[in-house]
Amino acid sequence: MAILSLKGSHLKIVHLYKSFVMRILIIHTFYQSPGGEDTVFQQESSLLSQGHQVHTLTFQNKKGWRGALQTLGSFWNIIAAQRVLKSINAFKPDIVHLHNTHYAAGPLIIRTIAKMGIPLVMTLHNFRLLCPSATLYHHNHLFLDSLQEEFPWTAVRQKAFNNSTIKTFLLALNYWFHRKIGTWKKVNRYITLSAFAKRIFTESTLGVSSAKFAIKPNFVFPATIHPVIPQSYFVYVGRLSDEKGILNLIDAFIGTDFHLQIIGGGPLENEVVQKIADHPNISYLGFKSRTEILPLIAAAQALIVPSICFEGMPITILEAYSVGTAVLCSNLGPLPELIIPGQTGQTFDPDSNDDIVRCLTMWNSKSANEKDEIRKTTIDFYFSNFTPEINEEKLSAIYQNAINDKERI
Repeated sequence: MAILSLKGSHLKIVHLYKSFVMRILIIHTFYQSPGGEDTVFQQESSLLSQGHQVHTLTFQNKKGWRGALQTLGSFWNIIAAQRVLKSINAFKPDIVHLHNTHYAAGPLIIRTIAKMGIPLVMTLHNFRLLCPSATLYHHNHLFLDSLQEEFPWTAVRQKAFNNSTIKTFLLALNYWFHRKIGTWKKVNRYITLSAFAKRIFTESTLGVSSAKFAIKPNFVFPATIHPVIPQSYFVYVGRLSDEKGILNLIDAFIGTDFHLQIIGGGPLENEVVQKIADHPNISYLGFKSRTEILPLIAAAQALIVPSICFEGMPITILEAYSVGTAVLCSNLGPLPELIIPGQTGQTFDPDSNDDIVRCLTMWNSKSANEKDEIRKTTIDFYFSNFTPEINEEKLSAIYQNAINDKERI
């Protein structure tokens, strides 16, 4: 019934916006290594192109001396601005949607778009506008000092970006400079992935009105796998790095009867392999594709997200819900917003092994009937919040609000 209902609402969406097919220019800068922001850019571009005229303009971060030149040029990248200007003149968009400027494009393109009088929407996938760390995480701890500083000197002193004083200072100076000359105020609508992220931005020293922020979560396409019989294991899917809390999670599982399967890669891969070597209840499956991962998530007791940093909007959580798998996650940042306690999952203190074990024990003690109901609830939760149709509706509304906004700063 949920699928039929959403299909019905999708038909309604198409009907509402069919009379106004928008011309949307979507701009994104790819990092050196693929990441979640790239996936969102690609998914949203593909989704919007089904009902609107979409043109994409991309930049690519480079390594070595070319990357150093891009970084220095990011302060006032005239070449990138000219590329944007050329695309606007050729495509004549109704709206521009910007995903990432760091660092090959640079903030100057925002001023170029505003000068052309084109409404601009920007998705904030991280906290780089506020802190050089981008994640508000540094040296294995949350790092929030920059949020109330006019200039993030603490981040510079602590080498919050790439463990380099010079790189951190240059990045901080770039974003501070564009804050001072009003670049960030020229964006008509900012998209945050959660209410938590919106609060971080609006309560910081950024100085942008809260009226310019809209909340729109990520989405995933519906799963096409066949139903599977749940197994006894829990599953972790993600980057093997400090901020993801993987080592704390392993420590919590050691010495218990709970089974954990770990999927992913990253800088801690060797340490993870060594740490679990003598513990048969913990398995490392390596890096896998999405088509390989979904059946493993679908068969798990629950997906575990033990992050000790502020996440954005983990795609793996949405994928878990799409296949009917509950989520046990840390109680930090926006993650609790994604959980209906006891119905789609549960939260725990990621720094407490005892609390992680308590959460596992509680979840494992549920009856078969309770777990069946939970699986139905998680699927309903997905179809009510994280489908392409709902995402398109929210995006279109945000675009329309930006277009109707009479304030062109």
